[in-house]
Amino acid sequence: MPANSHPPAGAMRGAIDQFIGHLQRERGKSPNTVAAYRSDLAQFLTFARSRGHVSWHVPSTLIHAFMAYLVEREYQPSSQARKLAAVKALFRYLAVSGQIPNDPTGGMGGTRVIKRRRRIISTGEVERLLEQPANGRSPELLRDRAMLEAMYATGMRVSELVALSLTDVVPDGAKLVLSRHGARQRTVPLSERAWVALHAYLDDGRGKLLRNAVEAALFLNHQGNRLTRQGFWLIIKGHARRAGIATPITPHTLRHSFATHRLRAAGNVREVQQLLGHASVATTQIYMKLAREVPPEGDAASLERT
Repeated sequence: MPANSHPPAGAMRGAIDQFIGHLQRERGKSPNTVAAYRSDLAQFLTFARSRGHVSWHVPSTLIHAFMAYLVEREYQPSSQARKLAAVKALFRYLAVSGQIPNDPTGGMGGTRVIKRRRRIISTGEVERLLEQPANGRSPELLRDRAMLEAMYATGMRVSELVALSLTDVVPDGAKLVLSRHGARQRTVPLSERAWVALHAYLDDGRGKLLRNAVEAALFLNHQGNRLTRQGFWLIIKGHARRAGIATPITPHTLRHSFATHRLRAAGNVREVQQLLGHASVATTQIYMKLAREVPPEGDAASLERT
């Protein structure tokens, strides 16, 4: 279909409104169910638009990407299943009503929840990874050490790390203010080692990466712009490889490792829930199982970093 034959992006929300009306009139869904559908589909609409889609003529890969997005942001399996069911129902309606030629979810089978085992690394591997950037004093290595130390000290998400700006550093309290789209800000404490590493980067690294004096981002790439999530992933992968860590590293490896190691050492679920920014303690309790499964190894030394 030619690009100019697509309806405007506003029509996407209109199609959702039609579908919601169908649920109310024809399907007799309860108000609570309708509200859940509306909320889940609004989230999917935002996701689709962020990927450049202006109509519901979308490939099945968009739905798979949405599910991966939910996993990455640690939605409960039940929430994943509910959201996928809402998306599938929307596309069935659009296909049957002739608004799209094909249902992109038609070949996906039944509602399937994506489960991903959280990868963690041992405390010894954490030490090797975090020491890797200490082998030099280049602006990039100062930045990398500050990022890795801060991540393991706080358990922050990668999205929160790359969203940090200079104004998010609390100068008199060794703390960071973390922001996340659609969620409250939270303030997390830094370990002494993370604070020292961050100051070394601010004193001797960031200014050498800076290209534009008005750039507010805390962590900069080699072009002087805000570091991206993909950029961080390449950085942590490179340091893990040079540190000889065989476990496949993902952007959230340090977050998962922080939670597991801290729970194993201290066992305070509520404290870790607050540090991780989990809305539900049930999400944090997943790490308790990991903490019991993974044998202790060097916890005392590693906890100095948290």
